[in-house]
Amino acid sequence: MKMMTCRQMGGPCDAKFQGKTADEILSHANSHIEHLANRGDEAHRKVQQRMEEMHKNPSAPEAKAWSAKFRHDFDAQPSMS
Repeated sequence: MKMMTCRQMGGPCDAKFQGKTADEILSHANSHIEHLANRGDEAHRKVQQRMEEMHKNPSAPEAKAWSAKFRHDFDAQPSMS
């Protein structure tokens, strides 16, 4: 099990997400961002828009760079007991 924050993944806050895999943490973070964006949080809405753009064009340099950094940062996190 590993832990990352919204901010570590490019978000605006320090909410924490735990998961066994990078995809599991990413899923929790996506739900968090969507929830707060839908509640009118402007900072999270901007992140949501950026994510949507990267999903539309995953081969774009920004999307590739974000993905590589996220995977690197996930791998660097210590495992939790």
